[in-house]
Amino acid sequence: MKNVLPRKEVPRLRVETTSGMQWDLRDQKPENFTMVIFYRGLHCPVCKSYLEELNKKIEKFQEKGLNVICISANNKSLAEKTVKEWEVDNLTIGYNFNPEDARKWDLYISEGIKDEPEVFFEPGLFLIKPDNTLYAASIQTMPFARPKFDELLKAIDFVLDKDYPARGEA
Repeated sequence: MKNVLPRKEVPRLRVETTSGMQWDLRDQKPENFTMVIFYRGLHCPVCKSYLEELNKKIEKFQEKGLNVICISANNKSLAEKTVKEWEVDNLTIGYNFNPEDARKWDLYISEGIKDEPEVFFEPGLFLIKPDNTLYAASIQTMPFARPKFDELLKAIDFVLDKDYPARGEA
């Protein structure tokens, strides 16, 4: 049974951020959506490319009325290293999100191989309406095949222009 369903309230989400603030989904007041991106962590080169691209396009999402946060299971030190080494200082980076809470968001959990952490979660992208209900989700079992930001920006334009409803609720 899924925990996260379109048109239903999403699980509680609170994380510490590299800016020193605690971020709480319930405190967000976006014009249109909060976009939550769960990423694997500093060890992931695909995440690096993904967040670097988002860092360059973050203003386009903000102009469309989106608040954005990127969250990993990394500890504070690794999260701060992520911001510095990946040059993603335009993004809000949350950390210390544990696997038990990740399961509440229907994220897949992996056991580390080679230089990966012992346990971490696989990527997910969620668009959440201002009332904290899920609008859309993309959840992966691998680091690959994530939503493309340019396509997502176009989709958001369509959704807002046509007042397109959340789908997948049945």
